[in-house]
Amino acid sequence: MLAFLKTSQCLGICLSALVAITIEKNSVPKADNVHWVSLDFKTILTWTIKASNYTYTVLYSEDDRDWEENPDCIRLREPECDLTNYLEAFDRVYSADIRTEPVTMDYDDILEELPHTYSPPFNPYRESNISAVKFTVAFADESSVIVNITEPLTGIHRQGKQLSIRDILKNDLKYKISYYKSGSSGKRDIISDSSLAEVSKLEVGDGYCFMVAAFIPSRPKNTQHGAWSVQLCANRGSNVLRELNLGAWVGVVVTLIVVLVITVTVTVLCCRCYQQRQSTHTSQTSAPI
Repeated sequence: MLAFLKTSQCLGICLSALVAITIEKNSVPKADNVHWVSLDFKTILTWTIKASNYTYTVLYSEDDRDWEENPDCIRLREPECDLTNYLEAFDRVYSADIRTEPVTMDYDDILEELPHTYSPPFNPYRESNISAVKFTVAFADESSVIVNITEPLTGIHRQGKQLSIRDILKNDLKYKISYYKSGSSGKRDIISDSSLAEVSKLEVGDGYCFMVAAFIPSRPKNTQHGAWSVQLCANRGSNVLRELNLGAWVGVVVTLIVVLVITVTVTVLCCRCYQQRQSTHTSQTSAPI
C-alpha cells in the first residue's frame, strides 16, 4: 500500500510538471498571418503578433535546402523582415521560419522546442507585383503613335547599379497597351516586346486614350499583369496630350477662374481711377479764376 502511494505521488508530480510545461508552452505567442509582400522585387515578410516580451528571429530556405539566418532579422520586436537582398536567385522557391524567442533566452535551450511559424512558399520571379509604369505618347504620322514606356526600377542593386524590371525579367517582360477611340467603349490591346511600341492603323482626325501595364505571360495568370498606368489621351487635331485626372482638371478650372477674377478686378479698379481723374480734371477746369 505504501509503495502504491509513493508511485501515485510521483505520478502526480510528473503530471503536474507536464501540465505546467504545456501551459507555459501554449502561452508563448507565435507569429500569425504570415505573408510575403513584394513589389518590384523588394520583398518583405510580415506577420502579426500579440503584445509580449518575446522577440522573433527569421530563418529562410531556398528550394527546401538548409535553413539560414538573416543577420538583419534576429531578435526582432517588429513584425516584419526585409529579405530583398537574400533572395538573390529570383526564380527559386523560398520558405521562411519565424521563431519565437524569450528576451533572456538561454542558448543552451533546444531551439527546436521554441515555437515556430512557417510561411507559405514564395517565388519572387513569378509572384512579385509590378508597379504601374509611366509612359509618353507622340504622333509618328497621321495614323500611328509611338508609346515610350519608362521601365520601373526594382529594389535590387548590383555592382552599384539599381536594376530595372527588364534587367531581371529580360525577354519574359512584355507590355500590354490598351487603347480606345474617344467617345467609344470598344477597347483594343496590343502586346509589345520592348518599351518602345508603335500603335498603328488609327483613324485620322480622331482622339485616342491609352493605358499600359507590364505583362509577363510566363507567369501564372493571377500575377501576369502589373498595375495599370494612369490614362493618357491624345488629340490628333491639336497634337496635345492630356492626362485624365479629375484633380488636375479641377486645378486648371480653379486657376482660370482666379485669373479671370483678378483680371476683372484690376480692370474695374483701373476704370474707377480713370473716372476719378477725369472728374477731378473737369472740376479744376470749370472753377472760376
